[in-house]
Amino acid sequence: MTITKDTIIGDILDINAEAAAPIFFGMGMHCLGCPSARGESIEQACMVHGVDADDIVAKLNEALGN
Repeated sequence: MTITKDTIIGDILDINAEAAAPIFFGMGMHCLGCPSARGESIEQACMVHGVDADDIVAKLNEALGN
């Protein structure tokens, strides 16, 4: 699965939480189990946390071997 800014965080965590969680934690997103967090897109979460979505997408794709 290739990650985009529209990818839902819960879908990423379902695929490989072990690889993705440290990236989310690193951007200040510590509530990965919350229903609202799992339902957000990468772009939405990045806006809330003030980080660059393209950077997070690149890190996630690298961590997931894409």
